[in-house]
Amino acid sequence: MKYTDFAIERLGTPTIASPVKNLDFVRDDANVVFYKDTRDIIPANGEPILTFEQAGPRDTIYHDPSWSRAAILTAGGLCPGLNDVIKFITRTLRTQYGVPVVYGIPYGYRGLNPEFKHEPRILTEADVDHIHEDGGSVLGSSRGRQPEKIMVDTLARMNINMLFCIGGDGTLRGAHAIAEEVRRRNMAISVIGIPKTIDNDISFIDKSFGFETAVYTSSHFITSAHNEAEGAYNGIGLVKVMGRDSGFIAAYATLANSHVTYCLVPENPFKLDGPDGLLQNLENRLKQRHHAVIVVAEGAGQELFKEQEKSKDASGNILHNDIGLLLKDRINAYFKERNMEVNLKYFDPSYAIRSVPAMGTDAVFCTMLAQNAVHAAMSGRTDMVVGHWNDAFTHVPIALATSSRKKIDINGLLWNSVASTVWM
Repeated sequence: MKYTDFAIERLGTPTIASPVKNLDFVRDDANVVFYKDTRDIIPANGEPILTFEQAGPRDTIYHDPSWSRAAILTAGGLCPGLNDVIKFITRTLRTQYGVPVVYGIPYGYRGLNPEFKHEPRILTEADVDHIHEDGGSVLGSSRGRQPEKIMVDTLARMNINMLFCIGGDGTLRGAHAIAEEVRRRNMAISVIGIPKTIDNDISFIDKSFGFETAVYTSSHFITSAHNEAEGAYNGIGLVKVMGRDSGFIAAYATLANSHVTYCLVPENPFKLDGPDGLLQNLENRLKQRHHAVIVVAEGAGQELFKEQEKSKDASGNILHNDIGLLLKDRINAYFKERNMEVNLKYFDPSYAIRSVPAMGTDAVFCTMLAQNAVHAAMSGRTDMVVGHWNDAFTHVPIALATSSRKKIDINGLLWNSVASTVWM
């Protein structure tokens, strides 16, 4: 990585005194060190230390609030906290900065393409007052990008100078494409991403909103699976959770609920057959304890399926085979062949988990992400996402955040903790 990879684009020099009151302003040279190990801090060849810009309100801003128009959209799958972020972007723009017009763009990037005939809605404080109490997104969502030239044409017609894109990897790539088109036209539009991924898999960001709620909600289903397993002879509770390429929900849910016997994640391939396989291990477990709980991330075990051409969703994500159903069928077949009684209950709570409201400190995190996104936009920054690193909110270039997916380090502390609590 180069120092320039962490640089944040700005539309110009801020010259307007901020109208924000009763807040401590962040200096423009305030940074957050990228490294977490002090042994890595000393750079080679006199190069600068890698740092993120620290997020927060600035004392001078670029956009004139009284002449500003902002737009908010949500794209991709649902996630706990979407309405919290929408609410506090709207409130911060209107109450702290006095921006007179905030649009809600319906159904993601489709709402910026006139072909779909989705009308934008004006968002006021009254409109968003209670939306945090509900899951989902009051703006609706969709997958896939639209032609950036058409979307920027729409932004120009609506006189929008700040666009907030709430979404995951695909949504952020779409925001980056919009920012590039804006740059080509030499337009003064801030494009700010708020990283939404229930899987917690965006790089250079240590956590994303909705993840904590997903772990908390998963625990209810895991407890139910355990009750079902204990309530029958040789009972097995099998719970599939979200985690297309990264198993953070499965791993954290396992640590949060000590009933879990097996945790299966994409980062740690496993075998079904043979003396070291899951099935033999599960048989040994049932002979000893007569019940077991398996938590599996949706992207785990894809190597167990026969080779076939992978299809993709509208956002370009590979659609995985259903590991939950495969495990259910293979486990039942294995014990049937051995004439050994098992009682397996299969839980797939994915949609129930992602559609609930944000809870507790997760809701607080949503609020702070939204506020810092507005501060970044008002200061004239663009083509960036608001991140979190080393216990501080940061500015991260979209290109850096989408350069790879964050995954569990199988040799790291998290997985070592998981491995010490499960059977294999």
